[in-house]
Amino acid sequence: MPVLHEQFGVPTRHWIKRLGVGPEIVIGQSLGGHTAFLLAARRPELVRALVVVEVAPAADPGAPATVAKWLRSWPVPFASRDEALGFFGYTTWGRAWADGLERRDGSLWPAFDADVMVAALTESAERSYWDEWRRVACRTLVVRAGDDGVPEGLVDRMVAEAPNAHSAVVADAGHDLHLHQPEAWRSVLEEFLDE
Repeated sequence: MPVLHEQFGVPTRHWIKRLGVGPEIVIGQSLGGHTAFLLAARRPELVRALVVVEVAPAADPGAPATVAKWLRSWPVPFASRDEALGFFGYTTWGRAWADGLERRDGSLWPAFDADVMVAALTESAERSYWDEWRRVACRTLVVRAGDDGVPEGLVDRMVAEAPNAHSAVVADAGHDLHLHQPEAWRSVLEEFLDE
């Protein structure tokens, strides 16, 4: 069966239905992880296993302002990929963000609308989703970044309050842990999928 990734609110439930497959393994990171666990809670027949990365069901009212400040700091448009790399950094993380830009009118711009991104994050950050989290019944892996990620205590609570959840940590990684430590991320994911 294919693994369907949930990221930035892509409606995975529609893809599962349209492809005529399911239940599926759904993987989501950050805001996509939020959407993924809501799918598992609200449409359990579509999700046979769940992986959520760097997300928690707790309200986080400060998150939208933090993300908005970071997005406003981007000196857009970027004249070139090299200029974007100079801003994001010459790392796997920086290359991924630079390569995610789209060319318009001879310059590089974000491939998403920052206001829409912040609005979606604001909606998910305004309230707690613990009731929905407790309804996630499928096998679940909660992954957090070892550096400055979702607090360990919050992940422990997630594992305690979902019947089939356990957790993993990707050390020496930030929020986009799949970009900071791709080999370690792959190892954690493969171990879960192999089970």
